[in-house]
Amino acid sequence: MKDIYAVILAAGAGTRMKSDRAKVIHELCGKPMINWVIDAVKAAGIDNIIVVTGHQEERVRACITENVEFVSQPEQLGTGHAVMQAKPLLQGKKGTCLILCGDTPLITSRTIKQIIHEHTENKRAMTVLTTICEDPEGYGRIVRDDSGNVTGIVEHRDATLEQLRIKEINTGIFCFETEWLLESLENLSNQNNQNEYYLTDAVSFIVKNGGRAGATALGCTDETAGINDRVQLAWAQKILNRRIIEEHMRNGVTFLDPDSCIVEYGVEIGRDTVIYPLTILEGNTKIGRDCVIGPNSKITDSITGDNVTVLNSVVIESSIGDKTKVGPFAYLRLGSCIGRNVKIGDFVEVKKSVIGDHTKVSHLTYIGDAEIGKNVNIGCGVVVVNYDGQKKHKTIVGDNSFVGCNVNLVSPVEVKANSFIAAGSTITEEVPEYSLAIARSRQTIIHDWVIRKGRLREQKPEE
Repeated sequence: MKDIYAVILAAGAGTRMKSDRAKVIHELCGKPMINWVIDAVKAAGIDNIIVVTGHQEERVRACITENVEFVSQPEQLGTGHAVMQAKPLLQGKKGTCLILCGDTPLITSRTIKQIIHEHTENKRAMTVLTTICEDPEGYGRIVRDDSGNVTGIVEHRDATLEQLRIKEINTGIFCFETEWLLESLENLSNQNNQNEYYLTDAVSFIVKNGGRAGATALGCTDETAGINDRVQLAWAQKILNRRIIEEHMRNGVTFLDPDSCIVEYGVEIGRDTVIYPLTILEGNTKIGRDCVIGPNSKITDSITGDNVTVLNSVVIESSIGDKTKVGPFAYLRLGSCIGRNVKIGDFVEVKKSVIGDHTKVSHLTYIGDAEIGKNVNIGCGVVVVNYDGQKKHKTIVGDNSFVGCNVNLVSPVEVKANSFIAAGSTITEEVPEYSLAIARSRQTIIHDWVIRKGRLREQKPEE
């Protein structure tokens, strides 16, 4: 949108969060709170965005990836004072200025478009977004005349008993004609109970000087709720998480129990995939089509192909090829690349390794810092011994090889293609192609040893 500016107030500390981090950088569904507000503004078509920062402003600015302009409010002296810091960037500008708070992550682009539309259509100098609140404790009240026109906004601390009965409240979101806003800022006073400059006092100034002030009423109060403590943070997380999941469901993904799952912002899921209960999908995760994920699975910053199954498992910063099955109780650690039609079975851990197509690692195995070829069978209890106490080393197993149960592959070592390794072997040297490697002592039988040593176990009587 041309000639529309947005000023987002994000300078406060948020002391009720009881945190060492500024309130607006606390994450909701994998995205800092302030970025939810910025993204809603961007989605409404507004590109000219000014963010007012103060407390921990370097950390706040660092978490914002969108192209915005910053101004500082070193001392927080009220909402009016915060907007005053943006005056140098608004001076001489014409058009509309939208004011929002950085701690209202539930606001949507649809509501932003609505207030701008009503503001413009009614040719107002100022429009405030309001809602009806049955328990308006702590909120500013909207004061109207007998004809229903907005004449002012009174902060809760400064309200009379009669004004405290008003249930229509100020949400902290405003539209101003920029010239009216700048003039109002020049005339704000801090003569109130808090000794702060209230932006809401601009309403009275505009009405007294012949400008039109109005309100856009919002039916749903969720969107404008400010997040002030951990309880409200969890509440907002639940709402945003549900929005994200419902969007996936509309796009063809099945969630068997949506309320039990967590799906972060930016996660991609292909159609006809089924997500079982208690599944967590985080970060830059992409799930293919026709997959089955969960239950009790967590996938972070990872990519799966199509027709993949991940059952009761954890996947971190890894990739999984088409038609591969993972789990139950598998752990794919960062840097793992699993091929197509692979089986990673129960209690298998893979770390920073490549597993080739059609390979089976069925159970009770650790593979670290390794390259496992195509069509390889890794038996039960195999361990890649990749750490010598000081450094990590690499193991390579060639295509079509067979590694028996309870084998130790002591890195660095290479098993050439088409080789067999006998169960119970500890391999420390290269195994040539087409070879059978056996690295264990011969079995020795000592007859009647149990009797001669008096080690016969007596059968206990049944109770």
